[in-house]
Amino acid sequence: MSVLDFPDAERLIVDFLKNRPELAGTTVDNRPPAGFDGTQKAVLVSRVGGAWVDDQHLDQPLLDLEAYGPDKTAAHAVALAARACVLELAGTAHGTAVVTDVAESDGPRWLPDYNRPRGNRYLATVQLRLRLA
Repeated sequence: MSVLDFPDAERLIVDFLKNRPELAGTTVDNRPPAGFDGTQKAVLVSRVGGAWVDDQHLDQPLLDLEAYGPDKTAAHAVALAARACVLELAGTAHGTAVVTDVAESDGPRWLPDYNRPRGNRYLATVQLRLRLA
């Protein structure tokens, strides 16, 4: 039995979003930048679940996209831009995996960040289907 080389779904989304013109001036990563207080334009990507389907050689990660901005309106604009871009992932390759489908599990919703009281945050959840080569 060989060891499976699972794709890094967080990095896949970060790499896809970080140079998109729709998100110019927005930090995109899987961890907050130094000094982050929630008022900067940012998209933070975190895998929050999902499952491996062995007989199909398919990973189905669930990922949260936390969109921040200097005010609620700006955070909402960042969330909508990230949402539109992520839905374009189907058919793209990342390392040894191909994104065969993208589904929105929960669209952007206002969710204050109690760890960053000055922050303005929208949260969305997407599910990818990643087929390993």
